Amino acid sequence: MVIDLRTCAVIGGRGFIGRSLVQRLLKLGDWIVRIADSDESLKLDHSEENSPLSEALSANRASYFHVDVRNKSQLIKAIGGSSVVFYVETTTSLTDDFYDCYTLIVKGAKNVINACRECKVKQLIYNSTADVVFDGLHDIHNGDESLLYAWKFKDMLSDLKAQAEALVLFANDVDGLLTCALRPSNVFGPGDTEIIPFVVNQAKSGWAKLIIGSGENISDFTYVENVAHALMCAEKALGSRMVSVSGKAFFITNLEPVKFSEFVSLILEDLGYQRPMVKLPARLVKCVVSLVKWVHTKTASGKLNHSIPLHNVVKLALCTSTFSCSAAKKHIGYSPVVSLEEGVTLTVESFSHLARESSFGRRIISDGHTKVDKLLGSGIVADILLWRDEKTTFACFLAVALLYHWFFFSGRTFISSAAKLLLLVTGALTGYGILPSNIFGFSIPRISASSFEISEVDMTNSTRTIVHMWNRGAHVIKALAQGEDWNLFFQVAVPLYFLELIVSRYLTAAIGVGVVLAFSMFFVYQQYEEEIDGIAKVLMITTKEAMGLVMNNLPAPLTSFLHKPKEDE
Repeated sequence: MVIDLRTCAVIGGRGFIGRSLVQRLLKLGDWIVRIADSDESLKLDHSEENSPLSEALSANRASYFHVDVRNKSQLIKAIGGSSVVFYVETTTSLTDDFYDCYTLIVKGAKNVINACRECKVKQLIYNSTADVVFDGLHDIHNGDESLLYAWKFKDMLSDLKAQAEALVLFANDVDGLLTCALRPSNVFGPGDTEIIPFVVNQAKSGWAKLIIGSGENISDFTYVENVAHALMCAEKALGSRMVSVSGKAFFITNLEPVKFSEFVSLILEDLGYQRPMVKLPARLVKCVVSLVKWVHTKTASGKLNHSIPLHNVVKLALCTSTFSCSAAKKHIGYSPVVSLEEGVTLTVESFSHLARESSFGRRIISDGHTKVDKLLGSGIVADILLWRDEKTTFACFLAVALLYHWFFFSGRTFISSAAKLLLLVTGALTGYGILPSNIFGFSIPRISASSFEISEVDMTNSTRTIVHMWNRGAHVIKALAQGEDWNLFFQVAVPLYFLELIVSRYLTAAIGVGVVLAFSMFFVYQQYEEEIDGIAKVLMITTKEAMGLVMNNLPAPLTSFLHKPKEDE
C-alpha cells in the first residue's frame, strides 16, 4: 500500500515543544518533516541516535534548515512546498535586549505569515501561551476563549507573544491561508528549560521550601506531549476547513488543575529534595519582590531577563489560573494522552541528573571535613557545637546555661559573680585533690598536671592572633584618623552604633540569644549548607544592587567627595 506523504515545516523544531512535535509527526509515518531552527546545523543528542528522527533523516523523510525568523528568504527556503507550517518558536535563543526580543517574536511572526502566503501554504498553526490573558494580579477560574488579552502583562514576553498571536489570527483566510493558535498553560516535561530547572535551582538555594501565601492557589500544567498532540489535532481540524477553528485560539491543559505548591512538591520529593513547608505572608513577599524588581529595573533598565524571573514565579504562586479546554475538546477533538501523574514521573526520570545526591546539603571539603567543621577548627569545639555526641553537647549546654544564670540573674555584680565562681572552683579542686585514691572500692582518678598547662604551640598561636588583631586595629584607627576613607568610616561606625545599643539596652538578652544560636545555628547550617549559602548569595546581590543604586543617585558633589582619591602624604 502506497502512503501519500504530506509535507510540513516545524519552525522551532529543535526547541522544547518542537522536538516532541517532530517525534510525534515522524511516528505517524505519513509526513515529510522540514525542521527549521536557529542552529547552524542539526546535532542529534545521544538519546536521538536510534530515534524516529535519525531514521527519518536517513530515509529523507526529514530534513533540517538553518533559519533566522528575521530573514524571510531563509523562511521561504525552509517552508517551500509545505502544506502545513507549525510555528513553535522557542524563547531559549532570546537575548537580554528588548529590541532583539521584539524582532524575534513579533517581526518574526510577520515574516512567517508573509512567507506562508508567498509559498501558498494552506495552514499555519501557532503555539502561543495562556499567559496572553493573565496579568499576574487577578485570579482566573476556568477561563475560556472569551477572555480578552490582558491590559497589563505580567512580563514583556507575554506581551510580545500576545502581539504575535494576534498577527497570526488576523492573517486567517488571506491568500488561502488558514490559521489558528493554541494556548498551553505552564508546559513541562523532558527537555524543559524553564519550570523544572528553575524549581530545582530554587530548591538548592533554599527558596523552594517556602510556601508563598496560603498555598491554596490552583494552576494548570500541561505535559509537553499533550501540547504536541493538540497541535496535530488542530492541523486535522483546520484541514477540514471548519469555521469554528480557523482564526481562533484554544486553551490547552492537562485537564487536571493542581495546587501550585503541590505540583512543586511532587517534582522536588521525587528528586530527593524537601517539599515546601514554611509559609510566608503574601503581602510581605509582594513587598519584597516589588523592591527587588524596582532595584533590578533601576540598575539594569532596558534589559529583559528571558529566564523565568523570581517576581513572575511569585505571581504564579500567589494567583489561581485555570482554563477550560471545552472549546478544544469540541472543535479540534483534543484530550490529553498523558496524565499529570505519568507526566511528572516521566519528567523526573529525565531530570535524574539533577537529583539530590545526599539527604543533606552539606559539602565535603577535600580533606574530609565539612565547611562548618573547618570553621570551628575540626576539634572538640566542633564536636560539641555540631552535636556529634548528644550527651556531651547537652552537658556543655547545661553548664553554659548555668553560667549564664549565675552571672546575669543572680542579683550580684559581674565582678562579684566571677570572684565567687573562682572561689567555688578553687575549693572544688582542692577538695578533689585531697580525696583518697580509693573510696569504698571506687577508684578516684587523678587530674594530671599537664591538664593545667598551655602548650608552646597553643601559646604561640594565641600570641600571633592577638598581635594580628592589634596590628589590624591600629591600621584601621590610623586610616580613620586620616579622615579620607568614608567607606571605612561607615563600616566601623555603623556596627559600633548597633553594638552600643545592644550593650546599653539588650546585653543580657543578646548573650542569651547568642548562647542558644551557638548550639543550634552551626548544626542547622551543616544540614542545609547549600540552601543557606544560596539565600545569602541572593541577599548579598540584592544588597549590592541597592547600595549601587543609592550611590548612583547621590548628589554629584557628595559622590565626588566620597570617591575623592587620597593625596600622597
